[in-house]
Amino acid sequence: MINILLAGVGGQGTVLAAKVLAQAAQNKGWQVRTAETIGMAQRGGSVVSHVRMGSEGEAVHAPLVTPGTADVIIAFEPGEAARSLGYLKPGGTVVSATSLVQPVTAALSSAPYSASEVVANLREALDRADASLRLVNDGEVLAALGNRRALNTVLLATAVACGAVPLTLEELKRAVTACVKPQFVDVNIAAIDAAAQR
Repeated sequence: MINILLAGVGGQGTVLAAKVLAQAAQNKGWQVRTAETIGMAQRGGSVVSHVRMGSEGEAVHAPLVTPGTADVIIAFEPGEAARSLGYLKPGGTVVSATSLVQPVTAALSSAPYSASEVVANLREALDRADASLRLVNDGEVLAALGNRRALNTVLLATAVACGAVPLTLEELKRAVTACVKPQFVDVNIAAIDAAAQR
């Protein structure tokens, strides 16, 4: 069983990323279940998607990842990675973008919302949990692609390329082709290739 939690902010493509992972798992003949907690997504709020894959032929009866059982957390924003750490199992992996999306609460606060501070706290927490962290300089990768909306695919491809998600890049490409609108397939395939080269 592979448990994956995707955490982001409304508009970053978290739900689509979960659908792509589910499609890739189904294409392999695995049973898969997904669920989303979208809350205030339209207003830039937290979005969490759960993906559970029966990677060894087992049945998947429930869609929600329980706390302490996620093999991997794919975070579209480092603060969302920190918020989701309770779901990570010991020895798990976090794949996180480095660009911040400042929450409303931070905007109203007098204290700055600092990427370096968030990432330092994240590293410290993962060290205590004997977990690994893979940071993605998403600003650099997406600038090279010329499309900020490919963030979700860059993060998925990074998780696959580093071995955190047991799929191949070709399986990911086939799932993207099935799930993404035809006019966006090429940029998403390019995003997979760009992430795999890093």
